[in-house]
Amino acid sequence: MSKKQAYEEKLKAQLDEWNAKIDELKAKAKGAEADARIEYHETIEDLQEKRSDAKDKLQQLRQASDDAWEELKEGIEQAWSAMGAAINEASSRFK
Repeated sequence: MSKKQAYEEKLKAQLDEWNAKIDELKAKAKGAEADARIEYHETIEDLQEKRSDAKDKLQQLRQASDDAWEELKEGIEQAWSAMGAAINEASSRFK
């Protein structure tokens, strides 16, 4: 397995984990009081936007050649960092 493939697998696994956490927040939102439900939905929308950005970066990585993917790595790391921070913050806020 190449370094690029291993990196893709790592990112895909992290994305799957984030998808599960977003689904968990959606489930919690259904059982929340009206005011809290609004906050949940705003947070979920923000997370979905960040997840979409992360998925776009992953798609760019998949399409990059084995030589060019390293150039994308910094942008990918930034998107992943933003998504990870947002998920952690949301998880802490809605325990």
